[in-house]
Amino acid sequence: MIHELRIYHCVSGRLPDLLKRFETITLGIWQKHGIRQAGFWTVAVGDSNQDLYYLLEWDSLGEREAKWNAFQADPEWIKRRAETEANGAIVASVSNLILQPTAFSSVR
Repeated sequence: MIHELRIYHCVSGRLPDLLKRFETITLGIWQKHGIRQAGFWTVAVGDSNQDLYYLLEWDSLGEREAKWNAFQADPEWIKRRAETEANGAIVASVSNLILQPTAFSSVR
């Protein structure tokens, strides 16, 4: 199992729009492509309360590449994303990490 940590740094004030997009649009399209999420988090205490953290689960890097590329090219996703950004960008930048568990990790 491979875990991918993605951090979306939102344009100031746009985190609610990003959360709504995930809840009402993105998760349904991910389901269509077989993309599995392991959890979503916002920051209660920390450097920025305008960030969204989430984990994806993959069986392999090959699975990740195939499914993520299919999602990114999905015409419904392209259209719906553009609609949510009609008033400007939601995400200022994205950090992306492929995580490797330690020998003592309870999550593998």
